[in-house]
Amino acid sequence: MTILVTGATGRVGRHVVDQLVKRDAAVRVLVRDPSKTGFPAGVEIVQGELLDIDVLRRAFAGVKTLFLLNAVAGDEFTQALITLNIAREQGVDRVVYLSVIHSDRFVNVPHFAVKLGAERMIEQMGFSATILRPAYFIDNELMIKDVILNHDVYPMPIGGRGIAMVDARDIAEVAAIELIRRDGAPGKLPIDIINLVGPDTLTGSDVATIWSDILGRPVAYGGDDPTGFEQNLATVMPKWMAYEMRLMAERFVSDGMLPEPGDVERLTALLGRSLRTYSSFAAAIAASA
Repeated sequence: MTILVTGATGRVGRHVVDQLVKRDAAVRVLVRDPSKTGFPAGVEIVQGELLDIDVLRRAFAGVKTLFLLNAVAGDEFTQALITLNIAREQGVDRVVYLSVIHSDRFVNVPHFAVKLGAERMIEQMGFSATILRPAYFIDNELMIKDVILNHDVYPMPIGGRGIAMVDARDIAEVAAIELIRRDGAPGKLPIDIINLVGPDTLTGSDVATIWSDILGRPVAYGGDDPTGFEQNLATVMPKWMAYEMRLMAERFVSDGMLPEPGDVERLTALLGRSLRTYSSFAAAIAASA
């Protein structure tokens, strides 16, 4: 059967498509702009978005398994609920949903609360589902690499509790493995929740030290106060979104994003290899600069 991938042009979704194609799955993607895709041969493209009911019905035709990824947006919850309703209406009964770690704890952060609501809907609607809960994406550092490389400051207020940063490629590979497993199952499988974390739990000072070692010069940690972080983000995104990111950073500082016991070992066994490290990512960024 065909697997439908939403969010297919993003940092995770594009890798999910590639991983599914490598595993000889039939893949269909729902995208707003087909000219920006560049997917492998054989990937079926449906143009549209998650709130276009007619497009959703067409996209779900002949599909029984869905990868649901919808980005932070003012109508994110509506997107998720509409998509899940149309999916069930059209006969989809297997879902892999990209949520977020601590969705059940960081409920004052809007997109965490949204994802928890979607998780509950998936469970109550009776889907056979894997809930993927990733920690902070290592790939977020691409947005701040110029600050690090040109000003010798690590500006993300991630605090001193520790963040189990995870590579988007590892997230996507786990997603593809779970999509294939559920799609090929002869019947309904129980709901499973997988925390997606990296091999190291790093503080702001730890990350600054990594960059210092790689660059061969001191890199300072910018500190735990998210005020400047919010102000900078507000110049490139809506103020409500910048404020939401501030709320998330405040939880980084107060709580961290810590793995549960056994998370790293579970992922290592699932992938059959070691998880990608922050240090290797940073070294690649520095080498390409």
